[in-house]
Amino acid sequence: MSGTVTATEATTNNAHRITKTSMHLAFQDLKLVFITAMPRYNLVMQSTGSLPGKTSSHGKANATELRESIMALTRQLRRHRSDNGLTLSQQQILGEVSRASVTTPAELATRMHVRVQSLTDGINHLEGRGLVARRTDAEDRRRQLIEITPDGMALLEADRAERDEWLHSAMRDTLTDLEFDLLMLVAPVLRKLADGDPAQ
Repeated sequence: MSGTVTATEATTNNAHRITKTSMHLAFQDLKLVFITAMPRYNLVMQSTGSLPGKTSSHGKANATELRESIMALTRQLRRHRSDNGLTLSQQQILGEVSRASVTTPAELATRMHVRVQSLTDGINHLEGRGLVARRTDAEDRRRQLIEITPDGMALLEADRAERDEWLHSAMRDTLTDLEFDLLMLVAPVLRKLADGDPAQ
């Protein structure tokens, strides 16, 4: 079953203004039509029959537009990284180590889809700056464990805070209230899409 999310915004003054935005959603075993009240608009879930956009050439064009939009935003976020002396690759390694808590070079390479050898210089640089620490696994002394240090976490938090501040300012200054709320509504959907990648 498929559905359409229609967002309607209306002003409360004498001039009544309506803005409508629609996007298609697909649901399994959804039998009820419901309305969820939101602060500035209503979301109306309505049955629309089939959803050909997921498989048609038009659906592929939608995917292209979404990919290009995400990549454009990603480039902007990279431009607003803090000047911490790390390359993009080194910062990606540091971020992956922080998400894993404790990891090994092999596990890190698997998550980043690279060869272990390509991480050696980056890990050495991070260790040399005191951003990560290496130790031998007590249960298997052949394995090296890598974990982030307090200095490494502080660097990451500062970098993330700077990019979050830029993104929030851009959203506040560029988007309407309705667009702002719709974007936040889509955020968990994008997260679900990213977490559902079987290659990760």
